[in-house]
Amino acid sequence: MSEELSRDAVIDAIRGLKDPESGRSVVQMNQVDDVSVSANDVSLTLALTTHSAAIWDDIYDEAEQLLKSKLPAAGSIEVKRAVQERPAEKMGSIGLTAKSVIAVGSGKGGVGKSTVATSLAVALKKAGSKVGLLDADVFGPSIPTLTGTHATPEQMAGPDKSLRPIEYHGIPLMSIGYLVPADQAVVWRGPMLHSAVSQFLRDVAWGDLDYLIIDMPPGTGDIPLTLSQILPQSHAVVVCTPQEVALIDAVKAIMMFRTVKTSVLGMVENMSGFICPDCGKRYDIFGSGGAKAKAEELGVAFLGDLPLNMQIRVNGDAGQVADSFDDPIVASHLTKMAHQVVRRLADAARTAPPGPALPILG
Repeated sequence: MSEELSRDAVIDAIRGLKDPESGRSVVQMNQVDDVSVSANDVSLTLALTTHSAAIWDDIYDEAEQLLKSKLPAAGSIEVKRAVQERPAEKMGSIGLTAKSVIAVGSGKGGVGKSTVATSLAVALKKAGSKVGLLDADVFGPSIPTLTGTHATPEQMAGPDKSLRPIEYHGIPLMSIGYLVPADQAVVWRGPMLHSAVSQFLRDVAWGDLDYLIIDMPPGTGDIPLTLSQILPQSHAVVVCTPQEVALIDAVKAIMMFRTVKTSVLGMVENMSGFICPDCGKRYDIFGSGGAKAKAEELGVAFLGDLPLNMQIRVNGDAGQVADSFDDPIVASHLTKMAHQVVRRLADAARTAPPGPALPILG
């Protein structure tokens, strides 16, 4: 074994790889194990957390490329995959156990915000993350319909009397729609909205989550302010359609999130062109590219576009949003959206690692 390809040399080479969740060195976070050097062959095990599951392929490719560049004398390089268990810590003043909270909002109704929020939650879950979905649109809850879930949450035994969330494809859900009859209007002022959202975050047994996705009400009302106060580390995704009238309101939503100090991860353009299932030709019924241009103008990321697709509507009406991932036209767009969201979080962590440095030492 040459000194150049020693175990220490391999560890030094991989030290420059940043953990996508914490933004710190994978060596510091004790994510590298089983380092082996045999002749000119190098192998190691790299353990990543489920928080970054949507971009695991990217990180393992990055690890291999880094080792190849740092260890030119190596013959073969093998990076084995493993999962590092890293529980979430309590967030904010309400004790929610989640690593990232992502509010999906829009400046106006009718742009598919709830469908995007639900699809994002399903995409992250399919990738391997632990995800919860909260319907914070108190006046017009859509999550029960989109997921086909209409049960009443049960109160759990124990001193805190938490509510047991409804489950859809392994995703815990909560919505006012489970507690109020569908034909009954909710007529609440700001303080009651604040109390309801706080209770949903505090008094629901969400469990240990990588992500809590929050389907926000349209517009710029009380609930975004509530969220910024009780979960100051939350992030936002803004949904709009391509036409100018929707973009104007999306800009207002972005400015609102910025005003309440909520990090805007980027914009999603929904109903961006119709792709004919018979001939594959694209028709830009509502236009296309408006959100991407506006995102560039505002200095925020563009997270992807979702086509105007009849099957998405059919699946949503049938309470089976998850079935859209079986559609070859739509699935890649939904998966890419989740990938871009997690990529943005990883890039932000690399730039400014969140919280104090807490290495996990063996």
